[in-house]
Amino acid sequence: MLGSPPVAVFRPMRSSRRRFYVGATMDEFDAEALAAGLETFGGDEAERRAVARHARDLADSGRYVEDADVELTPEHVVVQLADAPEGSPAERWNWWLGALEFAYGGYAEFQLRRWKSE
Repeated sequence: MLGSPPVAVFRPMRSSRRRFYVGATMDEFDAEALAAGLETFGGDEAERRAVARHARDLADSGRYVEDADVELTPEHVVVQLADAPEGSPAERWNWWLGALEFAYGGYAEFQLRRWKSE
C-alpha cells in the first residue's frame, strides 16, 4: 500500500522586485481620510483611528503594494472592507488581513488586537 500522495500547497512567492520612492513620488497614506471613510461601518472614533493607524503602517511597510501590485489608499481599504460579510471597522479590517495572510503570508502583524475606546 502506497498511502496518500503528498498534498501540494500553493503559496505565491513574494515578488523580487522592489519599489523605491524618492521625495514626493509616493503620497503619504492619509489615515484621517480613512478614519472618516470607515464611518460607513460604524464603530466609535477610537476604533476607526486604530484601524487607520494600522492601515498606514501597512502602507508604509510597502508589503501590500509588493504583493498585490496595487497602491494602498484610503479608498482602496474602504472598498476591500466593504467586501467583509459584516462587522465593525476592526472586525472587517481583521477579516481582510486574514485573507491577505492566507494568500501571501506576513500580514498577521498588522491585525488589530485591541484599542482604547473613548
